[in-house]
Amino acid sequence: MEVISLVKLTKGRAKICLQGGADFVLYKKEYESYGIEEGADLSEADYNQIVSEILIPRCKKRALHLLEKQDRSEKNLRDKLKEGGYPEEIIDIAIDYINDYGYLDDARMAASHIRFYQDSRSKLRLKQDLIGKGISSEVIDRVLEEEYTCDESELIEKLIMKKHYDKENATYEERAKMFRFLAGRGFSSDSINRVLK
Repeated sequence: MEVISLVKLTKGRAKICLQGGADFVLYKKEYESYGIEEGADLSEADYNQIVSEILIPRCKKRALHLLEKQDRSEKNLRDKLKEGGYPEEIIDIAIDYINDYGYLDDARMAASHIRFYQDSRSKLRLKQDLIGKGISSEVIDRVLEEEYTCDESELIEKLIMKKHYDKENATYEERAKMFRFLAGRGFSSDSINRVLK
């Protein structure tokens, strides 16, 4: 396999692009030890050794490290690993490895997010957040049903008190500003109007 390009990145790493579309990232010491440079030929055996001994273990370790810091959806984890320069087939292996240990659970991640933010965001806003994180609508709806315990009218009241909003003496501009703030939290105009009046 011919090395089409070797693009130097930060921290002594380089992105190696092979003929046939295989791209991966190695550290300088690693690619030099295999004699990888632009125009050079990389044997199938060396490529397989790089994949099995360097890329797969590194991708698994990176995935575990990312999950150590916070729960993530499978899509979010895939995106982060792709940003790290790992090829799709290696990401698949790492995700399967993580799944074998039960470390990746979209429902658990969604439940954690809902419990943490339900005191400041509407049901709709939470659903939008979770869709943005790549969690399926079915999982979100099920978990919202189980976890979301807030009364949205009470939540709006709490938020306007926190903002020191005076319903009785608010000017048109202050009311409009509060309406925009609450709409940004995902509350419906009906719910907002009901509380603000």
